[in-house]
Amino acid sequence: MNSSIFDESLNRKNTSSLKWDALQTIYGIEDLLPMWVADMDFPAPPFVQEALIERIKHPVFGYTIAPPSVYGHITDWLQTRHSWEITKDQITFSPGVVSSIGTAIQALTKPNERILIQSPVYMPFFDMVKRNGREVVLNELQLVDNRYTIDFTDFEEKIKNDVKLFLLCSPHNPGGRVWTKAELQKMSELCLQYNVTIVSDEIHADLIHSSYQHVPTASLNPTIADNTITFMAPSKTFNLAGLQASYMITNNKKLQLAFKRVQEAQGFHGLNTFALTAMDAAYHKGGQWLDELLAYIEANIQIAESFIANEIPTLSCMHPEASYLLWIDCRGLGLTDQQIQDALLQKGKLALEPGKKYGPGGEGFVRMNVGCPRSVLLDGLNRLKLALTNN
Repeated sequence: MNSSIFDESLNRKNTSSLKWDALQTIYGIEDLLPMWVADMDFPAPPFVQEALIERIKHPVFGYTIAPPSVYGHITDWLQTRHSWEITKDQITFSPGVVSSIGTAIQALTKPNERILIQSPVYMPFFDMVKRNGREVVLNELQLVDNRYTIDFTDFEEKIKNDVKLFLLCSPHNPGGRVWTKAELQKMSELCLQYNVTIVSDEIHADLIHSSYQHVPTASLNPTIADNTITFMAPSKTFNLAGLQASYMITNNKKLQLAFKRVQEAQGFHGLNTFALTAMDAAYHKGGQWLDELLAYIEANIQIAESFIANEIPTLSCMHPEASYLLWIDCRGLGLTDQQIQDALLQKGKLALEPGKKYGPGGEGFVRMNVGCPRSVLLDGLNRLKLALTNN
């Protein structure tokens, strides 16, 4: 593997980077090592850069339509990487998964209706439900042998109580769980039984580690597919978040039309020129690059897990089955969430995501982004030790 492309430490300061240039605004401190927000510190793949440079050589950037090739490359990618066969007609573009969740909530529910989520979970799930005037219903995940599991008894009790929509995070963020086919089947069948539409956020689907396999919810069977809309994007996979490119997939024309109507009401009619160019190139040529990225990230995870076990044994790390995010259990320190954050910021000069942001069950945890060059990772781990030990 050519790891050198991932070893290079790039200076991202003064590039309008949320991760690096907004530390003072978000944390109140400028001189921090940022390992918080979920974008990687690796360059976008060379073939994506080349495609963007080639496109920019033509100096007209007018209204843009999606080229036929991008549909073909998406469908080929999903077939090759996930054994999921879809058609062009099932794809609807959107600028991002979070905005798509908001669109789906507006399209498929009414004000004050109930939406089920599984905490701890990616915080925009809470935000989108509440900001759109709907009610959050919680099915809290259970921590069993340092791994999240689903309380299906509670799931059914909650979902049968007039819930209209289920927001599923698959793979799970922040815990890194890759839900099994059996788990997805059981949740999906309960949703069918109680007439609850599934909105499946699968943005981390490509970042699956060795010995695990992502199963798209809608690939389980045609009946489940007809009750599901799926959100995917190249942004996490290829580090393209700033280009704002994602897409929704469903074979249910009624759900698709409802989604598109809300997009039209918002004035959204398509992706920008560079989003389409980057997406097309990424899915066309990205297989080998992604394999090399995953090998590098898995090595980073092993280094981090070993370091924490040996150097900071009061902490424990949930082994991620997907993505480049570590969910670290700090409860053994006996500190409050605020005390943990104060120690990280003041002593370690390290910016991590506080677990409390992820809802009930996240208290006492922090999320660490290890999608970075190894030198940055080691710096971050040493800062973590400095912050949370008395040595």
